[in-house]
Amino acid sequence: MWGFFIGKISGMSNISPLYPSPINADLVIEARWIATVDVNQTVLENHAVVVVAETIVDLLPIHEARQKYTATSRVCLDAHILMPGLINTHTHAAMSLMRGFADDLSLVPWLEQHIWPTERVIVTESYVQDASLLACAEMLSGGITCFNDMYFYPQATATAATQAGMRANLGLLVLDFPSAYANDADDYLQKGFDAHDAWRNNPLISSSIAPHAPYTVSNQTLQKVITYAEQLRLGIHTHLHESQDEIVKSEAQYGLRPIQRLAEFGLLGPNFVAAHGVHLLANEIELLAEYGCHIAHCPSSNLKLASGIAPVAQLLAKGVNVALGTDGAASNNRLDIFSEMRLAALLAKGVSGDATVLPAHQALAMATIHAAKALGLDHKIGSIAVAKLADLTAIKLDDMVTAPYYDPISHLVYCCGREHVTHTWVAGELRYSHGIYANIEPNELKEIVNVWQPKLAQLKREQDKNER
Repeated sequence: MWGFFIGKISGMSNISPLYPSPINADLVIEARWIATVDVNQTVLENHAVVVVAETIVDLLPIHEARQKYTATSRVCLDAHILMPGLINTHTHAAMSLMRGFADDLSLVPWLEQHIWPTERVIVTESYVQDASLLACAEMLSGGITCFNDMYFYPQATATAATQAGMRANLGLLVLDFPSAYANDADDYLQKGFDAHDAWRNNPLISSSIAPHAPYTVSNQTLQKVITYAEQLRLGIHTHLHESQDEIVKSEAQYGLRPIQRLAEFGLLGPNFVAAHGVHLLANEIELLAEYGCHIAHCPSSNLKLASGIAPVAQLLAKGVNVALGTDGAASNNRLDIFSEMRLAALLAKGVSGDATVLPAHQALAMATIHAAKALGLDHKIGSIAVAKLADLTAIKLDDMVTAPYYDPISHLVYCCGREHVTHTWVAGELRYSHGIYANIEPNELKEIVNVWQPKLAQLKREQDKNER
């Protein structure tokens, strides 16, 4: 009560202010609501986040922050909710230029007849850098501050992410068949390690080893992956049980379902992120829980490719950490985590017949702190707390289509979209605000599309002609 009284009368000359020597901060963000995404699902009203350099140093009521801190930059968001930056736990950023390239197809023909043949022709280092920058722009404008990627030429993706000012965990892609990028598994690994060494001192970029999928990687290569992952202390990122076809082929070739095969090689563990996990048996869900694995749930991509619906309710019930991803724009058409949050929550309810399954706060956690945990970054990002990095997203809640609102977390998941994002900060730096990027020019993005779209359109015409 005394502190409140002093705050009210501190303008009087005979009264000392509550904080006689204001502390200088680099950034103070004042928000109507703050979704901290902590274990207690705390939502703060009329609070401020104080940032020095890249780190959150304080979280306190606005009136106290104004007395305690001066700020190089002070942002007042009186109609917004501030939340941790969204994390896209599975994507292929450089497929952004293939958005809509081969729609309305199931996974196998989509891959084998369209995507892989196109990649063999079009994918170069310059293509990956350009397409990844386009993807970074899309993600930043949708409040995504970090993404977990898997693609050819990861160094090119690192260059694009660094320009955009985004955080990225980049997969060192491994396949057994040749591409324009590498000749064989050893070549993929060596090129990946060279890239990993090149960005070792980049605070925004981290690495994982990314065997594409069990059906594209031999037993010999899997053994190398686990050996190197343990030696370098890197995570493993792969596709797993995305379609029934991959399971049938694995049983025919190896006599094992894919997850059983990976378990025998020792790949399962708390550093293992499996994208999709659509077709999992009860004992396989228990296996994932036992080993502390993570699932990157990509509901839109799974539905669009008719792969199925992941058993999210069962995974959560067994304690498996489930995060959210978009997959690539070629199989989703949007790099939009708001869409994935809403769809994941609705699918879980519809499939289970239980409206209490996957409530809004849990869907938000899947897009933030659960995703950070999957990437081994939960000590740095994924929630708003003192000593964590200031990766933050602001969403405006007073638009006509979002009014009225009673529960801001429910609104984030079921009502808001990426079009309501007004600010995106990464490591305390404002990277996107009201349609303006800090390090990306709109003309640069237009030029990228103008250069590559005609080439891809020609390839599509040739494919369509061959199919007729």
